[in-house]
Amino acid sequence: MFLKAALRYAGLLFTLTEQSFAVMAEAHQAVAFQFTITPEGIDLQLSRQALSQIYRSGLRCWKKRLSRMKNRVLKGVYPASPSSWLFVVIVILATMYTQSDPSMGLIAKIQEHLPLSLSLTLSAQGQTMVSALLFSTLLWLSLILSLRFCLKVLLSYHRWMFEQHGRISTITKVWVSLVRLLSSRTPLLYSYQTSLPHLPVPAIRDTLERFLESVRPLQSAADFERVSRLAADFERTLGYRLQRYLKLKALWATNYVSDWWEEYVYLRGRSPIMVNSNYYGMDFLYVTPTANQAARAGNTITALLLYRRKVNCEELKPSRIPGTVIPLCAAQCERMFNTTRAPGEETDVLHHWQDSEFVAVYHRGRYYRLWVYRAGRLLSPREIQYQIQRILDDPSPPQPGEEKLGVLTAGNRTPWAHVRKQYFSSGVNKRSLDCIEKAAFFVSLDEQEEGMKGDDPTGNLDRYAKALLHGKCYDRWFDKSFSVVVFKNGKTGLNAEHSWADAPTVAHLWEFTLATDAFQLGYDIDGNCRGEVEHSLPPPQRLSWDIPPEVQTQVSESLAVAQALADDVDCHVFPFTEFGKGCMKKLKISPDAFIQLALQIAYYRDRGGFCLTYEASMTRLFREGRTETVRSCSSESCAFVLALEEGKGREECCRLFRKAAEKHQNLYRLAMTGSGIDRHLFCLYVVSKYLGVDSPFLKEVLSEPWRLSTSQTPVQQMELFDLVNHPEFISLGGGFGPVADDGYGVSYIIVGENMVNFHVSCKHSCKETNSHRFGSEINRALTDLMTLLSTDSSGKK
Repeated sequence: MFLKAALRYAGLLFTLTEQSFAVMAEAHQAVAFQFTITPEGIDLQLSRQALSQIYRSGLRCWKKRLSRMKNRVLKGVYPASPSSWLFVVIVILATMYTQSDPSMGLIAKIQEHLPLSLSLTLSAQGQTMVSALLFSTLLWLSLILSLRFCLKVLLSYHRWMFEQHGRISTITKVWVSLVRLLSSRTPLLYSYQTSLPHLPVPAIRDTLERFLESVRPLQSAADFERVSRLAADFERTLGYRLQRYLKLKALWATNYVSDWWEEYVYLRGRSPIMVNSNYYGMDFLYVTPTANQAARAGNTITALLLYRRKVNCEELKPSRIPGTVIPLCAAQCERMFNTTRAPGEETDVLHHWQDSEFVAVYHRGRYYRLWVYRAGRLLSPREIQYQIQRILDDPSPPQPGEEKLGVLTAGNRTPWAHVRKQYFSSGVNKRSLDCIEKAAFFVSLDEQEEGMKGDDPTGNLDRYAKALLHGKCYDRWFDKSFSVVVFKNGKTGLNAEHSWADAPTVAHLWEFTLATDAFQLGYDIDGNCRGEVEHSLPPPQRLSWDIPPEVQTQVSESLAVAQALADDVDCHVFPFTEFGKGCMKKLKISPDAFIQLALQIAYYRDRGGFCLTYEASMTRLFREGRTETVRSCSSESCAFVLALEEGKGREECCRLFRKAAEKHQNLYRLAMTGSGIDRHLFCLYVVSKYLGVDSPFLKEVLSEPWRLSTSQTPVQQMELFDLVNHPEFISLGGGFGPVADDGYGVSYIIVGENMVNFHVSCKHSCKETNSHRFGSEINRALTDLMTLLSTDSSGKK
C-alpha cells in the first residue's frame, strides 16, 4: 500500500511537471517528449514535430560550426589559398621526378626521422612520398608566413597619407601595386587581422612637443610656461621610465591602448552610462517606409539578423579607407551581437555568447523573449511582424516591479551591481535576466510617435533625439550592446553601449539595416512585411519576475538619478541643406576640416573664446585599434578665427583658413597613423598608477575638460542607397550627450553632396550653453565660410 501510494504521489508530481513542460512547449516548443510515472510504469510520449525541430536546430548549429572551421582555414592561410598547398606539392613532386632535390637534402632528413611504424609498413618509395608531402606542407606554411609578413610590412607604410592629393610619389605607386597584388584574393571579414601592424608607441619627446603645441593658444604666457616646466620635469625624471614599461607592453600585447581604454575609460566608470557613454542612431529623415509598428519591427529585426549572419559567416567585406585598398581592423564586429555589459562593484564586465536564437522585447512595462528561429530557420519578416503584433495586442499588465526594472541599467553602476548579485543571481529573476542578457539584441516598442512630423519639425527632431538617447530611462536596456527602438508611427532608431565598439562599427550595421529594410525586404501595398505566416508559431514568452521591496526601492533611487540626468540634457538636431561636401571639394578643401573650422568659429562667437576641442579619429589601421583624439583647436585655427572676427582682409583670412585646414588635416593624419597625443599620455598615466608613482604633469593633462567634443559619423556604404533616384532616403546619423558639464557635444554626418546633419547636445544646468543657440552659430559659421571662400575662389579665377 505504501509503495502504491508513493508511486501515485510520484505520478502526480510528474503529471504536474508534464503540465509545466507543456506550457513551456507552447511558449517555445522546447519539449520533445512527455512522460508520466504511474503504478503501471512509465508512459512515454514522443512529439515528432518537436523532435524534428530539435534535429533542424542541431543541424543549423553544426552547419555554423563547419562554417567557422572553414573560415578559420581560409583566413588562416590568407593571403594564400588552401588550393595553393596542392600547387606546392605538385611542383615539389614534379621536380623530384626530374631527379632533382628541391629540398637540398631536407626530404632525406625527414625520411630518416619518420616513425618506426611507418618505416616498417611503407616501401622506400612510399616513405619518400610521405617525406615529400611533409616538406611541401612545411614549405607552404613558410611561404604563407612570409607573404603575411610582407603584407604586414606593406600595411605599416603610412607616408602615402601625407602626400598631396594628385602628387603621388613613385614609392607610393609601387607600394599600392604590391598591396593590390597581395590582396588580390577575395578576403573574408577577418582575413587581414593577423596582417595588420601593431600600434606603435610614439617617442615621448614627440608627444610632449605636440601636447605643448596644442595648448599654446589656450593658455596665458604664465600658464604655458608653468606647463612647459612640468612637461620638461616629467620627461627628465619619470617619463622614460614609464615609456620603457609601455614599450614592453607593446611588444607583448596586440594593442598597447585598447584593453586599458576599454577598462578604465568605459568599464570602470561608476556613473550612469545612459547619456554619459551610450550614443544613438536615427532613422531616415524624410521618409518612414511603413507606419505599421509591428511591420517595421519585423523588417528591422530581420535585417539585423541577416547582418549577424554575414558577420558569423565572415561574408562582409573588410572595411577600408575610402578610395583605397587599405584595410581597417574588424575586431569590433566580434562582440556586436549576443553581448551585454554586466555591472560590478569596481568594474563592469562584457559578456559575449557565440549564438542566440531569440531577442528580448519590451512593451508597456512587460518583457518578452521572442524566438526568431524555428526548426533551424530564420523566421520570415511577416512571421516576426505577426509575433510582434501579438506582443502589441497583449492586454496583460506588468508584474509588480517589472515596468521600471530597466532603469537599474540607467543609474549608477555600483548599486545595480549590488542588486544584481543579491536578487538576480538565482531563481526566476536570474532566468529572466539571462533571457535579456543572452538575447541577440534588445527591442523596445514605444507607445509614442517620433520623427520630423507635424507643425514643429525642429522641436520634434529634438524630442526624437532625446527619446533615443535616454527615452523614459526605464524603457531601454542600456547594458545591451545595442537596443533597437521602434515607435508607434513606424520610426526606428537605436541606442548603443560604447565599451565594446565605436560609432563607425555601429553605423555600418545601421546603414545595412536601413537599406535592407527599405530596398531589399520592402513592404506590401498595405504596409505589411512580405512573406507568409505560419500561424502555429508559439506566442512570445512573457518573462517572469519576483521583485522584492528592496529592489523596488533601488529602482526608485536609480530612476531619480537617471531622470535628473535625462532632464538636464538639451538636444538640438538640424539638417544643414544650403550646401554640402560637393561645394567644399570644389574649393579643394577637406569637408571635415571645413566643418571643424566652422565649429571653432561658432564656439568663439558663442562663448567669446577658444577651448580644448576633441575630435574622434580612428586607429583601425592597426590591429585592435579604436580611437585617437585630434585636438582641433590649434594655433593656426585660432589665428584664422581671430582674423575673421576682427574684420581682416579677405585675402588674409583665406590664407589663414587654408593654413588652418592643412594643419587640421595633418593632425588627423598623425592621429590615424599612431602619432597622436592623448592615448599615449593616457597609457603613461595608467603605468604610473600601476607603479604607484604620481606625476603632476599627467594628472593635470588628464583632468583637462573637453568643452567641445565632436565626432563625424562616416557614411560607409553609400552604394546601398540610391540617392539619385531616391533622394528622400537620407539618414539623420546619430549623436551623443555632452562630455563636459559646461560644454557641447557635436556629432555630424555628411550625406550625399548637398547636406550635413548636425546633432548638438549640452546641459540645461549650465547657463552659458544652449544647443539651439550653438546650432544657429554653426549655421552662420558655415554660411560665412562658404561666402568667404567662394568669393576668394571667384577672385582667383
